[in-house]
Amino acid sequence: MMKTMKTALIAAALLATAGFANAQSATYAIDPTHTYATFEIAHFGTSTNRARFDKKEGTVSLDRAAKTGKVEITFDMNGINSGSAAFDKHLKSDDFFAVEKFPAAKFVGDKFTFNGDKVTEVSGVLTLKDKTAPVTLKASNFNCYQNPMLKREVCGGDFTATIDRTQWGVDYGLAWGFPKEVRLVIQVEAVKQ
Repeated sequence: MMKTMKTALIAAALLATAGFANAQSATYAIDPTHTYATFEIAHFGTSTNRARFDKKEGTVSLDRAAKTGKVEITFDMNGINSGSAAFDKHLKSDDFFAVEKFPAAKFVGDKFTFNGDKVTEVSGVLTLKDKTAPVTLKASNFNCYQNPMLKREVCGGDFTATIDRTQWGVDYGLAWGFPKEVRLVIQVEAVKQ
């Protein structure tokens, strides 16, 4: 009888612990109104060309207790917006992103680095123009808060990375001195589901 009770108590404790661990993991949907993905590239060493991706969607799984997570964000490449219709058309052409052939890009990050409860890096892969290469996004201002309007938890932050665009076959203008380095600046907020 005592052995049965002891076994039942151990099983209950294990189930409670497993339930607690699972309760720490949550899924969040990217909030497109508070998520901006932009890129910057120097233009003849004089100014900086910038554009953003207006159409994006994705999810984040985050377990702050286990210090793990996964993010998947898909960008509709037809949603490129530089503020100039002519430049947008050129960016969508075969010279750059070949949007007709490759209408979407996707980032999948599955290695999260934490400092306490704060995410400091997300490493993963970016698939663009049917080529996949590693990217590590450095985080700043990472935070989770209770959104007073949505009545739900929201997590997010500002992320940056500098990538070599030639890894994805984007080499237009190299012969003229355009750099291969492109800076990504991404603001992300995601709503707990």
